[in-house]
Amino acid sequence: MSRDITTVLTGFSYTEGPRWHQGRLWFSDMYTHQVLSAAEDGRELRVEAEVAGQPSGLGWLPDGRLLIVSMRDRKLLRREADGTLATHADLWDKAGGHLNDMVVDRHGRAFVGDFGFDLMGGEPLKPTGLLRVDPDGTVTEAAGELWFPNGSVITDDQVLLVNETFGNRITAFDIGDDGTLAHRREWARFGDLPTETEIPKVLGQLAVAGDGAALDAEGALWVADAVGGRVVRLREGGEILDEITPGTAVFACALGGEDGRTLFVCAAPDFHEEARKNAREATILAVRVEVPARGTA
Repeated sequence: MSRDITTVLTGFSYTEGPRWHQGRLWFSDMYTHQVLSAAEDGRELRVEAEVAGQPSGLGWLPDGRLLIVSMRDRKLLRREADGTLATHADLWDKAGGHLNDMVVDRHGRAFVGDFGFDLMGGEPLKPTGLLRVDPDGTVTEAAGELWFPNGSVITDDQVLLVNETFGNRITAFDIGDDGTLAHRREWARFGDLPTETEIPKVLGQLAVAGDGAALDAEGALWVADAVGGRVVRLREGGEILDEITPGTAVFACALGGEDGRTLFVCAAPDFHEEARKNAREATILAVRVEVPARGTA
């Protein structure tokens, strides 16, 4: 299907963690250390927070306060009503590397992934865990042996879906009433686990490198393929229902807009830190899709 792809925001270092919230698109620009928001058409851009430790995943507590992943110091920050930032939780002792993306459930429990190794420093790949941060700031390892846990979503029936960027799969867990994860299974499998550990070789073994993701009203998942230069729409089992190829690398996506049918896509030439922090080539693209975001009429 031919689609019109428009650029709604441009001039950033590396955009991540897009979320549609209260009529605005929110996102992190990692190497300018800012959390920003904008109207659907990219206008009315404003800075929502300055995060020296490098922002990534975003989410909201039930009372409306914003949670922000601070990658390098491995903290989860909380923006108070007056705009100040407080440490919601310190994850340093439990994370295996830089913190990454996050999803927050209806009770205010945050499920946070981390790299597990020094990706930008060239360390070999190794698995890591998924951390749960309760509303009181208590940190617990929720799951282990995940291969770069990244973009996550929670379905209406309280199933957590976790993209494993370097694992060729999406893993599902049932979320218990107390926040524990159970009944681990593969929601989608794209190939075998990599047999290599050097990242350039690992990338060559990936069929879909799932990064950020967005759930739609039919229970299908839009996934940014970080090595395939595409955003794919998947059903459980891994069947690709739709594919959008904007002609650039893509790393995250979110469904939103007034009617929930705008797919926002975070794009950049690559994910390499030294290149991205010294350039302003990252954009956010917009594509109209047929099925709206979950919960949107």
